[in-house]
Amino acid sequence: MGTTMKNSKIPIWVNIMQVILTLIMLGQVYMYFFNHQMMVDAGMAVEGVPTLNLIYEMGARTLVMAIAAIYVLITQDPKQFLVVLFMNVFREGFETIIDPLFPLINAPASPMVDFWTHIVIVAVEVWALITVLKITRKSN
Repeated sequence: MGTTMKNSKIPIWVNIMQVILTLIMLGQVYMYFFNHQMMVDAGMAVEGVPTLNLIYEMGARTLVMAIAAIYVLITQDPKQFLVVLFMNVFREGFETIIDPLFPLINAPASPMVDFWTHIVIVAVEVWALITVLKITRKSN
């Protein structure tokens, strides 16, 4: 678990976590831009210019976050990794509250299970943030 990727100071488990989160973001980007039926199936409205504006803006913002995540995975720069991990912690932290309060129609889990799943995800992300912060401090 404490091993690192070749020529990298970032632990493998942090990279794996970031790859999984990036794939989730890319799946969301696909949904926002190209699969509105999936959104309808989840109970979201996709009709009208104002709604489409919000959907495409969410897609664009999520795409930017995914590009930043891919960039840090390539560069393996701990300082840049901190920024992406910080974004992840806050995004998932807010989702920890939002998802159980406003569950999707086709959510695969109950709101309580969703809440505890997010708690675990945020805990792992905070652990990764602290790990990379320690690496950054050592390199300075």
